[in-house]
Amino acid sequence: MSARKNRIDQMTSSDYALDAFLAKKAEFDTMLARLQALSADHFEAIPDEVNWGHVGTLGHYAEQLQRITDAAFKEGEHAE
Repeated sequence: MSARKNRIDQMTSSDYALDAFLAKKAEFDTMLARLQALSADHFEAIPDEVNWGHVGTLGHYAEQLQRITDAAFKEGEHAE
């Protein structure tokens, strides 16, 4: 039996869950890094061209992030 097959046979559900968790965390970290870079670049807004549409779009993004942070930190509607 190959070493790889033996390792696969020995993996538990927890091993698979950990692998899946780490993969999702990597996706999450990539998204955060992209958002941080976009924010640092002022969401690619050109100061002389900023209008209420830009404000609305940024407000929408902020609302979505608020939902995520409320859930992660058990705040807002997720408060206990």
